[in-house]
Amino acid sequence: MSLAVIRSRALAGLQAPEVTVEVHLANGLPSFTLVGLADTEVKEARERVRAALLNSGLTFPHNKRITVNLAPADLPKESGRFDLPIALGILVASGQLPPERVADHEFAGELSLAGDLRPVRGALAMSLALHRQGAAHAMVLPWASAEEAALVEPARVYGARHLLDVVQALLGENSSSSSINGDGAPGPHGERRQGWQRVRPPAAGGAAPPCPDLRDVKGQSLAKRALEVAAAGGHSVLMVGPPGSGKSMLAQRFAGLLPPLSTDAALESAALLSLAGGFEPARWRQRVFRSPHHSASSVALVGGGSPPRPGEISLAHHGVLFLDELPEWSRAALEALREPLESGRITISRAARQSEFPAQFQFIAAMNPCPCGWYGSTQRSCRCSPDVVARYQGRLSGPLLDRLDLHVEVGALSPAELRATPDGEPSAAVAQRVSAALERQQRRQGVANAQLDSAGVDRHCALGASTADFLCAAAERLGWSARSYHRVLKLARTVADLAGADTIERAQLAEAIQLRRGLVAG
Repeated sequence: MSLAVIRSRALAGLQAPEVTVEVHLANGLPSFTLVGLADTEVKEARERVRAALLNSGLTFPHNKRITVNLAPADLPKESGRFDLPIALGILVASGQLPPERVADHEFAGELSLAGDLRPVRGALAMSLALHRQGAAHAMVLPWASAEEAALVEPARVYGARHLLDVVQALLGENSSSSSINGDGAPGPHGERRQGWQRVRPPAAGGAAPPCPDLRDVKGQSLAKRALEVAAAGGHSVLMVGPPGSGKSMLAQRFAGLLPPLSTDAALESAALLSLAGGFEPARWRQRVFRSPHHSASSVALVGGGSPPRPGEISLAHHGVLFLDELPEWSRAALEALREPLESGRITISRAARQSEFPAQFQFIAAMNPCPCGWYGSTQRSCRCSPDVVARYQGRLSGPLLDRLDLHVEVGALSPAELRATPDGEPSAAVAQRVSAALERQQRRQGVANAQLDSAGVDRHCALGASTADFLCAAAERLGWSARSYHRVLKLARTVADLAGADTIERAQLAEAIQLRRGLVAG
């Protein structure tokens, strides 16, 4: 037949809408036309597909007018993921492949000039979209991409390494004995083709190294307690202290305090990493720890580009985002964090399209109290004037600081204290308390304390008369906003959950207030 229809998928944010690749061969002046709002990478598929077919020993219809349509026409298409479906469409339209064998499959993959299949971004997002739509199609992908897509159960995913692997499997009922060049005959590269193979999800998590242990941090009991409270309630943390006091060490050990990811959360996190091409199957079900450099732009942090891609806040979805040297970040990048910290989502709007990405991350930030770093330290004297200190701390806006739940001072330890201080509590022991507190919150309200809305705060963070008076007095003295007032209530609820208490007592509220005392005064 002269018309072939092959199924594939594009990427639009975290969605993977279905794309129909229509290939038509007609008599006339030989040409190769590709339509359907294709980006430059997609249009270059004409040369890759032609060379891949010829170098694989297949026939390319040089004497035909080839028209390839990528439908729907108003959906932008990008990257080389359509190379494989275009090549198969040409083979079907020219009669080299039976059309009924491609009807129940979806194909994606970039082709080299020799016909090798190269991985594509977003394979996990494609498989997840196929599963959520309830379609019964099987997916055929390059091998590395198939390993990602197979994580979505019960999806049927097949991996191949060469165009001939796919062609061979489509030609015969028994892919282990059929060959495009004959029964078991070697291909053009000398190897015997075995067709594609079914890729199964891994039985357990990968062998990635474990998170660093909290035991390694000497002293800093207040900061460790703050991290425990933050992990137990999903709260954000700002650590303030001189250079070398252990702020980065503490942040790097925070992910080890969090409970394991559920299957749905792990799939969402992995799908976002797959969109950026940074997913590693060996780290399946492990919390993400993202620590971008302070020179990153606001687009790199929140996402953007054309087509829009996820930024660091979305790549840290269900994980940890650590921003060190917070005042050194650009003002635009920091202010862009306001809405995601509240809503857990980021909407990227451009003139042609709009994309929404999830961004439910735990935010950990660290900073020095002044440019030289030694303001308020007892070990070294600060050489910054009060105006310089105030100006440095003023780089962080009030609305941003208002959205950070815990403000913790991390003091420097002397060499004698470092030598005399014994090892602290291991991460595993803290993680058990965190897990118990989170389970308590899920049973009570269905979400972590940091995600409670106003009605949930009124219902689950109620105070007694004397305790409420104590909180009001502290709020007036410290000049808190209504947001800060509610965030301290959520903190107190988390402290009570760690203690296994049903109600918030005065001591637990006092600890929550202590964990939100603000920056060192300039």
